Amino acid sequence: MNEILDQQYADGYSKEITRDFFKSVYSYMFVALGLSGLVAYWAASTGFVFKYFLTETGGISPLYYVILFAPVGLALMIQMAYQRLSFGVLMASFLGYAILIGLSLSSIFMVYTTGAIFLAFGSAAGGFAGMAILGYTTKTDLTKMGSLLYMAFIGIFIAGIANIFIGSGMLDFVISVIGVFVFTGLTAYYMQRLKTISQDGSLSGMERNKLALVGGLQLYILFINLFMSLLRIIGRE
Repeated sequence: MNEILDQQYADGYSKEITRDFFKSVYSYMFVALGLSGLVAYWAASTGFVFKYFLTETGGISPLYYVILFAPVGLALMIQMAYQRLSFGVLMASFLGYAILIGLSLSSIFMVYTTGAIFLAFGSAAGGFAGMAILGYTTKTDLTKMGSLLYMAFIGIFIAGIANIFIGSGMLDFVISVIGVFVFTGLTAYYMQRLKTISQDGSLSGMERNKLALVGGLQLYILFINLFMSLLRIIGRE
């Protein structure tokens, strides 16, 4: 009887810390989305986009490329060095990442209509939520699928960089269509990984906080990429 009661207590405690972990994960994700959205709107409405992202001849300025690629380094640093960095440094880097993404996203107001942006955002939110629930509830091991999708993600990332300079509309469309499947699939995979992490009783409080921040960053990246993939498809003329 004592063993049964102890197991019930352990299960209850596990559910509680799992719930708290995911509250933190989604709090970080929503903070990043809100911050990026505000920065993007500010940069577009104040003319920051036209002043600093475009040259006098109508070309793209070097600053835009710096803002476009700088977040890659920040994201890699956060995910690979989170154990060595203090939580304050991680948080500052995380917020800096969201600000840079917001600045780069401000350019979408120059290309797409407000209706297309809202439709893509709503579609991304629905697809993301559905796959997040699937990833959390499924009993199927998604490790192999996640590995394949991650390789596909690297492939479309490289192709996307190349297409910045090539400027092929058809390649952009193909990358976007593949991206929708890759990013929705990776959402389920990462949710399953985060669920496993949340139930690890050996983690200290600080380790759990850092991993929640990293998890929030990963889900934020997936959502932004899913949103942009859908926007390129929906806003395609």
